[in-house]
Amino acid sequence: MKVIGLSLGCCFCAVAGTPAALRGAGPLLPEPILTPAVGARAVCADTPLSLDFPAPPGLGSSGRIRIFDAVTGKLAAWLDVAAGVATQTIGGIPGFHYYPVRIFDRLVDIRLPDGTLSPSTEYYVLVDSGALTEEGAPWPGISDPQTWRFTTKALPRPGTTRLVVAAGGDGDFCTLQGAIDFIPPGNTVPTTVLLKSGLYSEIVAFGEKNEIEICGEDRRRTVLSYPNNAVFNPGGGNPYGRPGGNPSEFEYRTGAVYHRGVFLAHRTKHLTLKNLTVENTTPQGGLQAEAIILNGLSNSRAVVEDVDLRSFQDTLQINGQAYIHRCRIEGDVDFMWGNGPSFFEDCVCTALRAGGYYTQIRNPPTNHGFVYLHCVFDGSSGCEGNFLSRIDPARFPASEMVLLDCMLTGSVAPDGWQVGPTHAHTVEIAAGVHFWEARSRDATGKSVPLALRHRVSRILAEPADAPLIAAYSDPSYVLGEKWDPRNAGDH
Repeated sequence: MKVIGLSLGCCFCAVAGTPAALRGAGPLLPEPILTPAVGARAVCADTPLSLDFPAPPGLGSSGRIRIFDAVTGKLAAWLDVAAGVATQTIGGIPGFHYYPVRIFDRLVDIRLPDGTLSPSTEYYVLVDSGALTEEGAPWPGISDPQTWRFTTKALPRPGTTRLVVAAGGDGDFCTLQGAIDFIPPGNTVPTTVLLKSGLYSEIVAFGEKNEIEICGEDRRRTVLSYPNNAVFNPGGGNPYGRPGGNPSEFEYRTGAVYHRGVFLAHRTKHLTLKNLTVENTTPQGGLQAEAIILNGLSNSRAVVEDVDLRSFQDTLQINGQAYIHRCRIEGDVDFMWGNGPSFFEDCVCTALRAGGYYTQIRNPPTNHGFVYLHCVFDGSSGCEGNFLSRIDPARFPASEMVLLDCMLTGSVAPDGWQVGPTHAHTVEIAAGVHFWEARSRDATGKSVPLALRHRVSRILAEPADAPLIAAYSDPSYVLGEKWDPRNAGDH
């Protein structure tokens, strides 16, 4: 496998120094700190490797980083620093590009392919001379198998239902993907994954695993992050996006799903994400780059609660049944989209550019779209003229977005909605589109002027529309399957 990458940062802490055996002849410089530490035991089998230099290092024009089984001498993996991006299977889904070697400031962060290391095994690491540079000169590397050695710990016992992930290495796993991979396929036993505070720079993907709750230790300080996007990972697609599309017709193992998000859950039931931040660090203008993609089912019962979602285009994609509660969602173009049904409650939706779109909802006539209750639609400074939703009714004639008791700031365009392409029969073609709102107010609590709203949209007013407002205020009506996510027993 051949690798090199651009660093985004790392949260791993050094716990010990390195021996002088790292150095050859020449002026002595402070040694880089190695993680896992030299001689460390009980290391997570999914541990990243890192070297923390006293000054910013660089990548050489050639050279390898190799890891060996210390008992058998067998090569476990090798990385070529001159080769560029690598490809691996993540969570059973093939064809993901990723950055195995990244540099952030003084730290070289090395990510081995998932599953490289075995539990309860001793390893040693060699680094070719010149594979890394220090102060512009080739770094001597590590050539002695006795220099950087560590031993992995045993995996939790099969059937363990509470897993701890800690970036610093003091949990069952160092990565969220490592914990998810431990849960058996088709799992139906409720399993909790505690994600301790830290930065987890990884792509997480899996399919057909159920009854999983992923809970961050601290909403602001537990961060899952990666610069993934449709250019870097163009593979796959939306199995709901074709006429008659049904996720049961698509095996995730074929890779026929989007690869461009930070977190992808495919065909799962009873998935809960709570109390963390998920961010796609792709720069603005980098095309589709979701933080979360949920490819669920009509009875998925997915819950996203107390989560901050950050990206630009397509931040949150939901296909299937989901309840989104007390979340903050940021983006610029169609940054909430999919097939639903989805119910958003007490969320803040923030536009990061002017003239963009909060949503594009593509639900079929057989299920509801996206409904927002007690939510806020605002924008960053100067971000005005944003549409609540846009749709081509000729392609998606049942698109549904309903706003109930929401606060709309000046970032929302006066006409509110975009339906296109515009032609003489727009109203007739869009007869099945539900762009509805009731009791929209501004930041002072006053009613939002609605006189300029698009002619396809509808203002729900009482008493005539009271039954409709009441129905759409009920998550079980919107989500179907008699699911009430407000009932703790249904989470």
